Amino acid sequence: MRTNQTYSVSFFIRKKKKQPQLAALYSRITVNGRSLELSLKRTIPSEKWDSVKNRYKGNSEEAKIINAKIQGNHSKLLSIYDELIKEDKIITAQLVKARYLGTDQKHKSLTDLLTYHNTNMVNVLSHGTLKNYFTTTKYLLSFLSTQYKTSNIFLKQIDYKFLIDFETYLRSQPDLHNNGVMKHIERFKKVMRLAMDLEWIDKNPTSRFKLRFEPVDMVYLTQGELEKIQLSTFEKKGIELTKDIFVFACYTGLSYMDVKKLTWNHIHSPDQKQQWIYTKRQKTNTSVRIPLLPEAEAIILKYQQGAKNSITENLLPIYSNQKTNQYLKVIAKKLKIRKKLSFHTARHTFATSVTLENGVPIETVSKLLGHHKIATTQIYARVVDKKIANDMEALKNKLGRKKETTLT
Repeated sequence: MRTNQTYSVSFFIRKKKKQPQLAALYSRITVNGRSLELSLKRTIPSEKWDSVKNRYKGNSEEAKIINAKIQGNHSKLLSIYDELIKEDKIITAQLVKARYLGTDQKHKSLTDLLTYHNTNMVNVLSHGTLKNYFTTTKYLLSFLSTQYKTSNIFLKQIDYKFLIDFETYLRSQPDLHNNGVMKHIERFKKVMRLAMDLEWIDKNPTSRFKLRFEPVDMVYLTQGELEKIQLSTFEKKGIELTKDIFVFACYTGLSYMDVKKLTWNHIHSPDQKQQWIYTKRQKTNTSVRIPLLPEAEAIILKYQQGAKNSITENLLPIYSNQKTNQYLKVIAKKLKIRKKLSFHTARHTFATSVTLENGVPIETVSKLLGHHKIATTQIYARVVDKKIANDMEALKNKLGRKKETTLT
């Protein structure tokens, strides 16, 4: 703690050139002999100023108001000095003035926080996740502009009402449903937690907000539907390719980005018999090792890109995620599969129809999927359990009908 500084606060007036009978009121901050002026944004009659007592003369109502303003300013500037001493800052008149005006580093803004997060997370978050944060940033700035008529706000000004108003604004957007709104608020909450960790705020008003996600039906292929796709052929090259890459994902559990980045460098055969994929999940950077099932291995051989020693070359050709999902909708329509297929359906299919329904232990499935927590994988187990329960209920009804027929 620094105690060798000299600090004083005084008040004075400066007469107006064109109206010398009036004067503007100022405070003077002096630190170690260096001074800065701070306007109190008040004008008083020059003759009413007591330069010895630094006060407005008299007991009039105006005198009481002006002197209360002076006293409040004096108390605040002394409090700021004590605050900076406790923070062990190198105190200057400029720093005291900046703290008074709220422009020092103590008072960061929302755009400061968003810029810091989106810049420093480039090498931490996946491209897709970071892109989502940029979208949340866009909504926050649009909300500020629309609701607050400003382009920025200090973090200390953000309260619980700000968050509720932001939620209301998001729900007014035609392209956002409940879960989309909750994802944006979830990202905003995470950014505000970062502000708390950086000590840019003293309390986090978003911590009390409870996220309310609605359950979403998990789309996956049954074993019969997967087999129908596998056995299908399409004249159009793009659709045929998309079908094969999708089937490959159904038998490996890899996401679109994980398949896209695969090269021969990711293929290993430690025992010279079974081939494995050694990779890291793009989304979580989690290492996964997946033994290649014959169905997946056949597709690699079908689209083998050059020689195997070209280890940096892409393992499989693949269209953009948007184009791939467009072709998957065509495939579903042609094969009369009444499900909304996307590339992520393949990952769900691997977890349910390919592994869990065929007796693969949930702990193994969790590792194959690259989940950090087995609780994440248990979502698929519940889907399988529900299907089994429905199948058994159907069987029970069928057996009951047969028994009734026999008795009659």
